[in-house]
Amino acid sequence: AQPDFSAPAVAFEGVSFSYAGTDRYSLRDVDAVIPRGATVGVIGGTGSGKSTFANLIPRLYDATVGQVRVFGRDVRDYTLNGLRGVIGVVPQNAELFSGTIRSNLEWGAPHATDEELYAALAAACADRFVREKGGLDTPVIEGGKNFSGGQRQRLTIARALAAKPEILILDDSCSALDFATDAALRANLAALEGVTTVLISQRASSIRNADAIFVLEDGRIAGKGTHGQLYETCGLYREICDSQTRAEE
Repeated sequence: AQPDFSAPAVAFEGVSFSYAGTDRYSLRDVDAVIPRGATVGVIGGTGSGKSTFANLIPRLYDATVGQVRVFGRDVRDYTLNGLRGVIGVVPQNAELFSGTIRSNLEWGAPHATDEELYAALAAACADRFVREKGGLDTPVIEGGKNFSGGQRQRLTIARALAAKPEILILDDSCSALDFATDAALRANLAALEGVTTVLISQRASSIRNADAIFVLEDGRIAGKGTHGQLYETCGLYREICDSQTRAEE
């Protein structure tokens, strides 16, 4: 299947999902449309189904019921390479391969120029520390243990961006960043031309400026809208925001 770029980037149509061997649904009756180029936040407590939602888009799992569409096509109609060629996923645990910063960034973009690699690093707020450490050929030891947690997260985001995905999924992958870096990164991602960004987060501040936010509770969508709309109409969302604001103060 070829993507139809005039269609929404992602559409969930009556999607329910249960992991093999369980009769408990991690997602139930989910309908959601993500327009091309939009930035969408997905928030909810632990076990609400946020990561499952993220994993169904690149087909790490298949929906048990209903359809997930990417650019108008059922994800099952793509080859896995074709599907993952349009989607960049940054998982919760930032994993770097041993080698160099360059070899990590080239993983999904083998023909990228240095200029393109530095542009990906700049968008991920990683260019400054990469230059300080000695540039693209700086060694990366196994698991990236010679970098801090926040640096590893930014390098894995840069690796996803280097491949120039149409859809970028960040699954709680900014949790180790301080608030200023997190805000700068989100501003950079929002400025990327034509990229659809899905931010899965437990941190309300990370998604409050998204074009739309989906609030998940027990696998269902408990609310959808902008930050302002949800704060007025969705008790669960207001509770999450208020409790986090108090904790930060």
